[in-house]
Amino acid sequence: MDHFVTQNISPEAIIAVVFCFGLVVGSFLNVVILRLPQQLKAQWRNDSEVFLGIAQEGTNEVQLTNTLLWPPSHCTNCGQQIKPWQNIPVISYLLLRGRCNNCSHAISLQYPFVELLTGFMLAVTIAYIGDAINAMYAIIFTLCLIALAGIDVNEKLLPDQITLPLLWIGLFANINGTFVPLPDAVAGAIAGYMSLWSLYWMFKLVTGKEGMGYGDFKLLAALGAWLGWQMLPLVILISSTFGAVFGLAAILLGGQGRNLQIPFGPFLAGAGWIALLWGDTIVTWYFSGFNAI
Repeated sequence: MDHFVTQNISPEAIIAVVFCFGLVVGSFLNVVILRLPQQLKAQWRNDSEVFLGIAQEGTNEVQLTNTLLWPPSHCTNCGQQIKPWQNIPVISYLLLRGRCNNCSHAISLQYPFVELLTGFMLAVTIAYIGDAINAMYAIIFTLCLIALAGIDVNEKLLPDQITLPLLWIGLFANINGTFVPLPDAVAGAIAGYMSLWSLYWMFKLVTGKEGMGYGDFKLLAALGAWLGWQMLPLVILISSTFGAVFGLAAILLGGQGRNLQIPFGPFLAGAGWIALLWGDTIVTWYFSGFNAI
């Protein structure tokens, strides 16, 4: 935080401002999480119909004109456009008691949850990363991971439109060794992709089933580009552990069958964020335990 602190601004004030900024950005991330998959599906449907020669003129035109910025936010039930005062992060949800002001339809908890999560994660990121350039990159990293996790939870999809730019930004950030030396970042991207790719094919050859999607390979490759190959075992360990605990809880407490499909992206994203902020500390603590034996 030292680089952000001046004689007139305290670290606490900066963290509070970043938290509020995160709430606002989290509101936009909700739009990305909900609309980007819709755009992609509409585009895929349109491309498929054109390829098969079954496209009907004008059928998908309206869908394809929808963007992240248009049409304005509206109730998913009645279509009523949301007024500015009804779109204040978290506060509007509380004032409206979680229901549409027009039709009283319940508003998804996803909206305030993503807003609060984004505010919290950005505030923690700024608190732990003091250098301005590093913090800027870390904020981009964090926002991309939140968007990917949200989309994967809803759609079981990790779109290339986010994972691939995240990978290239990570390599660009490490040209001058911002987080790790560039050779380690390149090796991390390769190792991240190939490790899950190999696991995918071994599982498929043994069971005949697909254990994960290609988006997971690309996300771990992106994490490797940011964190370096040395941090990948920690990312895999953390994500696998939390994924296994969640899956077991879903089976035991939720009455879900063993064939329950659980998106792995959110666990990879969470593990990557933890590794960015505390990875070195965790690894040092882990190996110091062996030295103490």
